[in-house]
Amino acid sequence: MLQLILGGARSGKSRLAERLATESGLEVTYIATSQPIDGELNERVALHRQRRPEHWGLIEEPLQLARILRDNAQVGRCLLVDCLTLWLTNLLMLEDEPQRLALERDALLACLADLPGEIIFVSNETGMGIVPLGELTRRYVDEAGWLHQALAERCERVVLSVAGLPLTLKGTAL
Repeated sequence: MLQLILGGARSGKSRLAERLATESGLEVTYIATSQPIDGELNERVALHRQRRPEHWGLIEEPLQLARILRDNAQVGRCLLVDCLTLWLTNLLMLEDEPQRLALERDALLACLADLPGEIIFVSNETGMGIVPLGELTRRYVDEAGWLHQALAERCERVVLSVAGLPLTLKGTAL
């Protein structure tokens, strides 16, 4: 089963995804896309680490998400990817590889239909506010929106988390 959990900052989306992974009863591998590059992001990563059960596997991969999913998805395993918008940011910031984002996004979308097991994606919903200033920020919001639309088409369940409350947009209600 493919699931997409969307929400704003501190909306409860990661906590919900972690709960669903635990409730799956499957072996869980957490795929972290963050690159802790400053003190504030290091603190966020530390909070996520403290919440996760110690017996969960961990893979840290900032760029090659499709490869990691293909290599690790299997029947009896739940992969929890947190988060797609950090992954997108990592790809957008590759100044020397302008086509890398399109290649990695297309690889991700292409591999989803063939992945065994359960996959839970977490991502920030950034397109519900004002149109941001600056070309890079607008591109980020656009790319995130297009990625979310494409993933939502492919996922069996899509949930929006607001104030810690899940609103099921597609699939079986929580």
